[in-house]
Amino acid sequence: MTIGLEDGTMAAQAVTAIDVAAERSRTAGTAGRHYFNAAGAGLVSDGVLEAVVTHLRREQRVGGYEAANQVADEVAGVYTAAATLLGSAPDEIALFDSATSGLRGVFDALRLGAGDTVVAPRSSYVSQALRLLAMQRHDDVRLEVVPSDATGAMDLEALDRAVAGASGRVVVSAVHVPTSSGLVEPIAEISAVARRHGALTVVDATQSVGQIDIDVRAVDCDALVTTGRKFLRGPRGTGIAYLRRGMLEGVGAWAPDVRGAVWTGEDEWTMDGTARQLETWECSVAARLGLGVALREALDRGPAATEAHLVGLGAHLRTALDAVDGVTVADPSASASAIVTFTVDGVAGKEVSARLRQRRIDSISVPASHAQWDLGARGLPSVVRVSPHVYNDDEDVRVLLEGVADVVAEVRA
Repeated sequence: MTIGLEDGTMAAQAVTAIDVAAERSRTAGTAGRHYFNAAGAGLVSDGVLEAVVTHLRREQRVGGYEAANQVADEVAGVYTAAATLLGSAPDEIALFDSATSGLRGVFDALRLGAGDTVVAPRSSYVSQALRLLAMQRHDDVRLEVVPSDATGAMDLEALDRAVAGASGRVVVSAVHVPTSSGLVEPIAEISAVARRHGALTVVDATQSVGQIDIDVRAVDCDALVTTGRKFLRGPRGTGIAYLRRGMLEGVGAWAPDVRGAVWTGEDEWTMDGTARQLETWECSVAARLGLGVALREALDRGPAATEAHLVGLGAHLRTALDAVDGVTVADPSASASAIVTFTVDGVAGKEVSARLRQRRIDSISVPASHAQWDLGARGLPSVVRVSPHVYNDDEDVRVLLEGVADVVAEVRA
């Protein structure tokens, strides 16, 4: 679905089919394995790898600062590519070393304190949930976790009541796609509820950017944070944040850095007026160049085509896994993404994932400790998560389904 049109009224548009064979040919990691862990870390393309290694060699030859000066225009292009993908302006983009760092930077800058309120969904990821719990414990920020509706998504009526009755400054800490299921939260509607009551919306899009076509203007959120390493297929150690222009007026970075501030006098400084005021000077230039390649590849592939392909593949996997005796698909009904979660009767998720790995099938087990408000609340100690990308072919799918069936048979033997 094109974000902002979750009600099914997507405008008709031509979607080009994904050339899976071409994607595999430029992704060395597809050789010899069946990789279904894009939600953990997507396989980088040969082009991404080359960009990273080339710059590291450049640093080896001329030094880090000089090498960075030589590629300044290319680094600037990363902001442009990220803005193009998200539907924003380049000055609304900040780069981080992870989505967690980006979320921390945004919430630190908001300076929430006693009497203020954060509203969050049950689909929140462990790192953000712990951050919010720490704010509640140490900063006297009021935290309200909104229940889910029958589809598994955030209950919009409950959200409306929570925001309407909240005290102080109010921030909705929204999630687009969680780590613990294929759920797709209605972030445009969530933002609309927040906007109606004068609250801010900060979206964790870590698991969605790169697999779902997102336009931050259509979503109408105030900030959105994602990582480079998952469905964007960029290097580890990269993250992106969108901050609506003017969002931080009168607030500014919690810890000003030379990257986004100028020390103008004995006890005075000025802040960069762009989202980069939240950045720090030190970063991996090589990783950011690799991220730039990954962003341009995502744009060239087509966000709408990628979404159509991956959502369809996720739906196929759910149906096929649900047909395997002894397997229970754990995704809630509002799951329309490439992330698929399931359990195998009588076997811990970690054991299932290990047995699949012995067959050269890469998945991952997500424990309840990574999603207590979701998996813990549903009484699931763990789930097995598989997450395909554009480089997975029919043979990968066949081997995965046979592998899961074999694991069930082994357990029963």
